[in-house]
Order: sequence, then structure tokens, then C-alpha cells
Amino acid sequence: MKILIRDVLLDGKRTNILTEGDRIAGIGGVNDRTDAVIDGRGKAAIPGLVNAHTHAAMSLMRGYADDLPLGEWLSNHIWPLEAKLTPDDVYWGTKLACLEMIKSGTTCFSDMYWHIESACRAVEDTGIRGFMSPVFIDQGDSGKAEEHMKENTRLAGKAGKKFGGRVKLALGPHAIYTVSEESLRWAKEHADKEKLLVHIHLSETEGEVEDCLKEKGVRPVEYLEKIGFLGPNVVCAHCVWLDQREMRILGKNNANAAYCPTSNMKLSVGSALDYDGLRREGVTVALGTDGCASNNNLDMFEAMKFASLLQKFHWKSQTALPAREALMMATEGGAKALGLKAGSIREGMLADIALINLKKPELTPNHSLASDLVYAANGSCVDSLICDGRVLMEKGRVEGEEKILEKAMEASKNLACRGNQA
Repeated sequence: MKILIRDVLLDGKRTNILTEGDRIAGIGGVNDRTDAVIDGRGKAAIPGLVNAHTHAAMSLMRGYADDLPLGEWLSNHIWPLEAKLTPDDVYWGTKLACLEMIKSGTTCFSDMYWHIESACRAVEDTGIRGFMSPVFIDQGDSGKAEEHMKENTRLAGKAGKKFGGRVKLALGPHAIYTVSEESLRWAKEHADKEKLLVHIHLSETEGEVEDCLKEKGVRPVEYLEKIGFLGPNVVCAHCVWLDQREMRILGKNNANAAYCPTSNMKLSVGSALDYDGLRREGVTVALGTDGCASNNNLDMFEAMKFASLLQKFHWKSQTALPAREALMMATEGGAKALGLKAGSIREGMLADIALINLKKPELTPNHSLASDLVYAANGSCVDSLICDGRVLMEKGRVEGEEKILEKAMEASKNLACRGNQA
């Protein structure tokens, strides 16, 4: 299918964008016959946003147990509720998350959650792009570890055959404190062999660092380097409590970081990712929302704003993480971290494009589009979305959105009811 976006603003100039199949086929004076035309007047084209770390089906837990101490929140509310999840819950929770991401300009996300086959089916059905990681937690139990290894191997093979190219299985060893050294080594070796992404939580809290020092005698990044875990196919979520040596190690190993400012602030983890330090060491820094239980939305525009403002506030610098770099973090940075040929609008790149409605009060008078997108915009400024060369939303409308909202509401109520009966 060929789609022509006509008279749209791209990099400050009016132009046309042609997509053919899943790629951007031309920019400028495009005269080809097309299957569909989108009027780009009054709109700006930007690359589809990339959410590098989330737990999509936690959309069902939005607002479920807010404003509680972290230990109480996890142990008494979130984990017991997650234990009650069914595959159907995860399907509709992920579908709700995909709808929210589509409506707010995100074309690709990296997920880690339970019942991942149901999540994959939801991604396939909604038309978005996803890197899907089954949660791997063994707590040092060799029996559980073996089960996870077998299941991950089966899923990776099955997904490659069952789902299209938009849905890719990844490995999701949860964290160094929930996964044994043997399993971490296996995950990296298997990922390298099968060319898979590895998605892990890293140095989110000070306690995680202190425990690692006490138990292993080194800091978390040093430990991962020691066991041969790091590499260009590894995305480390959070990376809040890193010292200079750890940042240097990540850069040396071409590992990637996913910055989740909203979740970090809400959960009061006590510090902020050192963006300048990581960039100096050559680390690719992407942007994520985390799950809706600790955010409470999947709006990457809000994530960009909080990313920039938290850097300025924490490091006491008005020039920290300028708007243009925050926007690149949510586009090129995310695409690079996930190994995706996307993140910019150029010929040959994946046809993942968001159209911004410039006729919005918050985008007026538009002295600088990059500044407006980061500091003023929100997800409702997205007019249309193309992913993989397919129109998923036009003029703010997504096909079947009412049914998704209805079924997700039903699933959330039933889940909460089961949780209350525990």
C-alpha cells in the first residue's frame, strides 16, 4: 500500500512524504499514484515515538494503589494482584495500553510482563510495534530457572513463526536480585545466539546497589560485566544509581539505558539518571514510561517533559537535557537502543510517523516546534499515526477503540474483585 502525506511540515519545511509497504519511499516532489492521501496542512510530521520500558498490561492497575510506601505498594498490593492475572486480563490490558500509545503518538514499545503470548496477540491485533519480554524470575531456584529457559526458547521460536515482523520476542531477566547468575549468563548467551534483545531492570534503587555490594562485593554494573552479561543488545531500565565507573563500563560494552523519569519521581527512588555522564561515555539513552501502576499513563510527551525538567532540577542546571535532545531520546535514541531502523523520517526508514495537529492552543504561536513538543504538548496533540506503513489513527480516531475501553474496564473490575477476595 502507498500512502501520501501531502503538504506537511517536516524539519521546518512544507513537503510531501510517501510511504510504500513498511518503508518511507520518498520525500519532496512525489508524483506516484497512491492508495491513500492524508492532508498534512496544519500538521507537522515527526517520527513515531519509542517507549523503551513499560509493563503494558499494568494499564488495568492504573490508580489501583497510589501514594503508598514502595515496600507496602509492591508486597501488599501490586504483586498479590499480579498473581491473579489471567491471559485474558493481559490481552485486554495490553490492548488498552496499545490504544493509549497509538492515541499519543507511540509506534513502538519494549515490554516486560506475564502471559506474554496474550500480550503479543494484543500487539499484533492493534497494529503497533512491540518487543515483548516474558518476565524471568527464578530467585535462585534451579527448577524455576530451567522452566523459564525452556519457555523462553519455545516462545522465541513460536513468535517468529506466528506473529508478523512488528512483534518480536525479547528476553526479560527481571533484575540482578531476582535472577540467579547462571540464568543471567544463559539469557545473554541465548540472546546472542538467537539475535534477541535483553531487557533488564538495573540500579533503580539505592538498596539494590547496597545489597549487591554486600553480597557480591561489587556494584551492579560491575557484576554484570564480570559475568559477561553486557552488550549492544542489552537495554537497562532506570540506571538511577550508577557511579562514573559503571557509566564507563556501560559505554565500553555499548549497552543501552532506558530513562523512566515519571516512575522514578513517583516511586521516590532518591536520585536521577545522569544523562550527561552516560552520554559522555557513549551510552545510548532511550526514554520509557514504566507501567501505569507507577506512572500512571503512557504519554511519551509527558515523559519527555519530565525527563528534561528532572535533569534540570536534580543537577541544578537550566541547560541540562535541552528539548531537542529529549525529543531525540524518545525517537532516535529509543530506535537505536532497540536495534530498529526507525526514529527519523528519511527514505528507507520504517514508515512509523506521527502527525501533530499544530492548530492547538498549547502549540501556538510555535516559535520552536521541538520546545513546544517537549514542554507544551501532550498526547492529545497527535492527529494521525502510521505504523509499519498502515494508518492506525486518523483525525484522532482509532478503529474499535470503544470496544477496547469496554473490555478493559470489565477486565480491570474483575481483576480487582479477585484481588479483594485474596
